[in-house]
Amino acid sequence: MSVIHRRYGGVDRFLPTAEAADLLDLTVEIADRELAPAVNAAEAEGRFPREVFRTLGRAGLLGLPYSQEYGGGGQPYEVYLQVLEELARRWLAVALGVSVHVLSCYPLATYGSPQQREKLLPDMLGGELLGAYSLSEPHAGSDAASLSTRAVRRDGEYVVNGVKAWTTHAGVADFYNLIVRTGGPGAAGISCLLADADTPGLQPQRPERKMGLNSSPTAQIVFDDARVPADRLIGQEGQGFQIALSALDGGRLGIAACAVGLAQAALDEAVSYAGVRHQFGRPVASFQGMGFLLAELATQVGAARALVLSAARLRDAGLPAGVEAAKAKLFATDVAMRVTSEAVGVLGGYGYVTDFPVERYLREAKVLQIVEGTNQIQRVVISRALTPAG
Repeated sequence: MSVIHRRYGGVDRFLPTAEAADLLDLTVEIADRELAPAVNAAEAEGRFPREVFRTLGRAGLLGLPYSQEYGGGGQPYEVYLQVLEELARRWLAVALGVSVHVLSCYPLATYGSPQQREKLLPDMLGGELLGAYSLSEPHAGSDAASLSTRAVRRDGEYVVNGVKAWTTHAGVADFYNLIVRTGGPGAAGISCLLADADTPGLQPQRPERKMGLNSSPTAQIVFDDARVPADRLIGQEGQGFQIALSALDGGRLGIAACAVGLAQAALDEAVSYAGVRHQFGRPVASFQGMGFLLAELATQVGAARALVLSAARLRDAGLPAGVEAAKAKLFATDVAMRVTSEAVGVLGGYGYVTDFPVERYLREAKVLQIVEGTNQIQRVVISRALTPAG
């Protein structure tokens, strides 16, 4: 099978079709024109760049892995994840936001009825509506089956009460996926609702004060007799836990791709600085200790990228990819943490000040080890697959 080769900033890309190559060209163009010049001010001000998401939506980049029938891009995950990586290389919060939006479209696109998809999905995939995904709760993070936000069906509506935590896009999203309890205890009592942002009783709280990703709001959402129409149930009652877990497989690959992009950005900064910084009459990159460090970091970034794309190809082939997604998320986010930390060291004192972006990269990398299932949870998923009888 023929492939299209592109090279962006020292990274070789091999795309399956000319259309995919054109999409990546467009992504790099938008990222360089719209994202790179704006990231520093938006992060410093804690300003959510809603206009950037509209631009990405109009360019067709917010629904890439979904069917063209409803306005999606019809692209394989292998292509979508490379788009995410290029976005993250310029602005992690935007790439993370795209990943969250794509994740928030998954329940409707995969489990929704034909009528629901026809009515709601085009605006979601076209970027007119921005999504959020509400699964975690203050007491139920990794143990999602113990969530307690309850939805009671009454007079053609679900009346929702409870609290969701750590919701990306809280307060700026146009729709929310709510993973709620409609039945008894455990996974079998959980369902999925799709709520509009203006739902009465749906109350986003003050954004959390975070160590990074300041331009991406994260907050709790309080539900006080929030009334969601019964026809906004996605799938069947009791199917919500299955929907949530299957959605996370794709979400973990999205986070892994973001991690590769962030690690590549940090590596680029370290290599550039080491090439122009002179000590003892020559560039510091020419010293063996520095050269070997950069070589090791470059190898790890390349290995992470390969692991991510390998898992994506499994998914695209319709094969089980959950364990490989966990491996990719675990490895890529750990690599991002190491590369960003080492990049700060390469720049020395300059790496610790805000005049250079590597201090921001280091602060941002940590959250990637936490979201879409902590890396400890990824190890649980992988180890159970290795010893299924254990």
